[in-house]
Parts: sequence; structure tokens; C-alpha cells
Amino acid sequence: MASGSYILFDLPTGDTPVDGHFLEGLGHPIEVCHGPAHEVCPLLTGMGCPLAEDAHGIVFEFDLDRPEHREILEKYKTALRSDVPIRVAVPPDQISRYSDLLKGLKVWDHAPVAGDLDALAAETEAADLFRSDEGE
Repeated sequence: MASGSYILFDLPTGDTPVDGHFLEGLGHPIEVCHGPAHEVCPLLTGMGCPLAEDAHGIVFEFDLDRPEHREILEKYKTALRSDVPIRVAVPPDQISRYSDLLKGLKVWDHAPVAGDLDALAAETEAADLFRSDEGE
């Protein structure tokens, strides 16, 4: 697990972050979570997840048609610090179907590309700077 500031990618098993090296080149290490293989996500059991809780930004690409994935995203919205930028990449049909869940989040209807990730990196840096100014 990375220490310091990193961006967490929640991806289906077998997927790798598109342009993840781009973020690393900007000084933002990445971590990848494919979810627990044969268990319930610790966020959903109340145990918490240090990987998610310590992330300084999140790119969520899990399938919202799966109830447990919707629950994970809801936990991110309610349990993580409010200054952690969360981006959700979902197919266009899921944007309308899950509009209530996605409300207040920045949503991509495509796999993230360098420009998307550059904007996320900038927002993450701003949040980190503000947080350090506040003494966290």
C-alpha cells in the first residue's frame, strides 16, 4: 500500500488504469483496488478500508448495476472526507439510471483520459494544499 498522497482506482478484476502512468508522472502515485476476491468489501461490513480512507482522490469504475458497487460508492460519499475528489466513470445509460446516487459527483461517460486525470490531479493538489493549510 502506498504512503502519502495517492489516487485510488476502483476497477473490475483484470482491468488496469488507463493513463495511470500519466498521474504518476505528475507526482500522484496510484493504487488499484479490484475489490475483495471472495469477501464483502470491508467498507460494507463496517470494518473500514484504509486504502480508500487514506486516498487523496478516487476514480470509481465499478459497475453500478451491481448492488454492492452502488453501496461502495454511497459509502465513499458519506464516510470519506468531503474534500476527497471522486470521479465516477460509467456508461451513459447508468448515468440516468443512477442519477440520485451520482448527484454531487463528477461523472465521466468514458474511460478517463489524460485531460480528465490532469483535472483530477489539480483538484487533488488543491485539496491537499488546503488541508495542509488547515493543519491536518
